[in-house]
Amino acid sequence: MGTIDDKRLHDEAIVIDAVCPLMMDRQYIDWWIEGGVTAAGPTVGAFQRAGPTLRVLGDWLRAIERDPRLVLVRRAADFAAAKAARRLGVVFHFQGTEPIEDDLNLIDAYKALGVGMIQLAYNVKNRVGDGCEERTDAGLSTFGLQVIERLNEARIVVDCSHTGYRTTMDAIEASSRPVVFSHSNAKAVRDSPRNITDEQIRAAAATGGLIGIVGFPPFVSASPRPTLDEFVDHIDHVVGLVGDDHVGLGLDYYKGQAPVVSDEESMRMYEGRIAAGDWRPESYPPPPHHFPDGIATPRTLRNLTRRLLERGYGEEAMKKILGGNWVRVFREVWGE
Repeated sequence: MGTIDDKRLHDEAIVIDAVCPLMMDRQYIDWWIEGGVTAAGPTVGAFQRAGPTLRVLGDWLRAIERDPRLVLVRRAADFAAAKAARRLGVVFHFQGTEPIEDDLNLIDAYKALGVGMIQLAYNVKNRVGDGCEERTDAGLSTFGLQVIERLNEARIVVDCSHTGYRTTMDAIEASSRPVVFSHSNAKAVRDSPRNITDEQIRAAAATGGLIGIVGFPPFVSASPRPTLDEFVDHIDHVVGLVGDDHVGLGLDYYKGQAPVVSDEESMRMYEGRIAAGDWRPESYPPPPHHFPDGIATPRTLRNLTRRLLERGYGEEAMKKILGGNWVRVFREVWGE
């Protein structure tokens, strides 16, 4: 075990951070490149309807076309091609189904524009079902069932993060393709409404899906400054339950975290989220929000590879966790 060179392994591995709201501010793109990341998933849709979302997608497509650092990832083979070309792959991700409105045909339009993964809800109730912060837990709606079917047909990954327990279990049962929790931690390790139960972990894994471990501090530990070991504890728990084929990274770096913005600006952003009802103080304590020590930003993600090695993971397992499992899921849903 001690003969593995963590630097070589990180440089060889396909490394995927599947959920990256911070990347919507493209001045931070170099942080993922510096961290040795192969591909990252900016949140290009969430709370807005189709019109504004299409404008965001158009802006991103133009930016990728003009930026030699970037390449849009549409199929599984594109990850290896991006790595070989030394370019950062971009995976378009929605954190919510508001952009679909009530028109299933928009799902096909978004697929044509490169959207690869769509999350069903963001904490609160929508047309599809309940979020994990909602008072009720009514499950997937009739329209939600139609959304799952169309996502499967369009070959877009179904994402259950931020989504209510029953809605996630309904979606997992209804889906004919792998289902993921793109950025959710283990409730058994840290009891937060945003984290997921062992039953949800097992159910997603049974579809061939995975759990993307998230770095947002309140979901990692009770400490406002979680350690890297506390982050890896969530990886350990998922691996212990369902094996190392069903865990990946969805770190969820975002604009309001330390050290990206000042504490004052972070608080203003936080208060806006609380006022809008997107966040509840019980799940989202006030900033500053410090991501785990050692991976406080994507610039230092190499430290995670070193710590996984120190925690006893072998080379094959680490390559799966760092990105290989995401490649497998995307291959099964998108195709080669």
